[in-house]
Amino acid sequence: MASALFISACGKNTVPQHEQSVSLDNVHQHIKVLASDKFAGRGPLTEGESLTINYLADEYKKIGLVGAVDGEFFQPVPMAKLTPNPDMVLKIGKLEFQAGKDFTARTEQINQTIDLVESDIVFVGYGINAPEYQWNDYQDIDVTGKTVIVLVNDPGFATQDDALFTGNAMTYYGRWTYKYEEAARQGAKAVLIVHETAPAAYPWGVVESSNTGSKYTLIDEENNRSKLPIMGWIQYEATKKLMTAAGLDYADLKKQALMPSFKATPLNLTANLQLKTSIEHAESNNVVALLEGTSRADEYIVVSAHWDHFGTKQTATGPKIYNGAVDNATGTAATIEIARILKKQHQDKPFERSILFVNFTAEETGLIGSELFARGDLIPTKNMVALLNIDGMNVLDAVDYTLQYGKDMSEMEDYLVKAAAKQQRHVKLDPRPQNGLFFRSDHFSFAKQGVPSLLFMSLGDTDPDYITHKYHKEQDDYSNTWSLGGVEQDISLIVDITSELATNEDWPKWKAESDFKKRRLQDRK
Repeated sequence: MASALFISACGKNTVPQHEQSVSLDNVHQHIKVLASDKFAGRGPLTEGESLTINYLADEYKKIGLVGAVDGEFFQPVPMAKLTPNPDMVLKIGKLEFQAGKDFTARTEQINQTIDLVESDIVFVGYGINAPEYQWNDYQDIDVTGKTVIVLVNDPGFATQDDALFTGNAMTYYGRWTYKYEEAARQGAKAVLIVHETAPAAYPWGVVESSNTGSKYTLIDEENNRSKLPIMGWIQYEATKKLMTAAGLDYADLKKQALMPSFKATPLNLTANLQLKTSIEHAESNNVVALLEGTSRADEYIVVSAHWDHFGTKQTATGPKIYNGAVDNATGTAATIEIARILKKQHQDKPFERSILFVNFTAEETGLIGSELFARGDLIPTKNMVALLNIDGMNVLDAVDYTLQYGKDMSEMEDYLVKAAAKQQRHVKLDPRPQNGLFFRSDHFSFAKQGVPSLLFMSLGDTDPDYITHKYHKEQDDYSNTWSLGGVEQDISLIVDITSELATNEDWPKWKAESDFKKRRLQDRK
């Protein structure tokens, strides 16, 4: 099944076409191995991790790359593995809600027991404090020590009004991560985000699988005491029961929350919950391989993909392996193949800039590996020209477009348009901007540090069944019937952009005014 889609020569490089071709035999084999039951779902801090990172290091060595961590391939990521008690019960008045079925709760604090005892419950709309939008759901309310209930996404999605936030396209204020961060700043003890499939962009099953079982977190010097004590979700039907018990109408409250004049509403109910968490301190690893440049070796282009998935979960019917074939064995396999092709180019005409190939740990539990890397301890962010991140590829046939996540974000979008045109493809904006995918993968850790980034993701645009029945589920398995036409296209495209940046002198800039742009300007002074 070897392929011969040839990449246009980029920049100063002129390489024989046979050396530039994507080997789909290679890619198939990498995905097959990484998504095999032997790797047990590639869970961080498991035997699956050891198998995965050693496989990656071996493959990079075969290609001729070197480790970027003092000559080694592994960057230690110290963190804690936190496993909440699955049998906890949330009690509110006479109501009792079961973990998993009705709600989820977890913590990033290094604390074995967190008690909610008669914690006052407050509905705070979307839980947003955004001065630039003249919006503050926490105005005139003190939620210190309280349990807050918030809506997922932001008011722009609910109204589809482009003049409200950014309309259908989710802002960072709509992300669940922001809801927890802001509630912590406000002093809340617990947050329950109301799940509804449309604004969340995934069904309750995804919430349940992603927020139960073991999760991971980086640890600060204060054992994460600044983090929100209890981070939770609550199912839609459970929310309606709760609001009815409070003598309130959930639909009416949602309408009120769409107005900037909204005022937080105490429910006059209290929450009781004991969150017990088993804690293991351990060390996971990012895998970092280097293709060193020549005259400007201290300037780096980063090509990345997370290697982890959800591992193996024990259930009443036996173990379930979450192999994560598309998400993200495909992206991990692609980084190896991209490295192979670029090494070939580099041998013929060395790149002036260096290229880093990074496979991050613990993306699925909160972008942990990329957060550590983006702190700049190994490579300062001011030395990173740009990042190209892969998180789930089109394993089916080739298409006449490539997806762009975010709009008018950075000049990396111009590189995307140019490279796609060489393949006679056009750039199509994210068909589901309400899902906020720009904020949901490892590149976002770098964007927050000012590094212009592109996300390559194809999880549901070519396979409509994927999100509903495979995404973050045990059904995400490898198939030898995949044509990998889309994978071939995007590997070629990423090679094109990376090789051009590795030979030119450009430092792509952010377009829109943002915290990302401000951060980059600090680095580039």
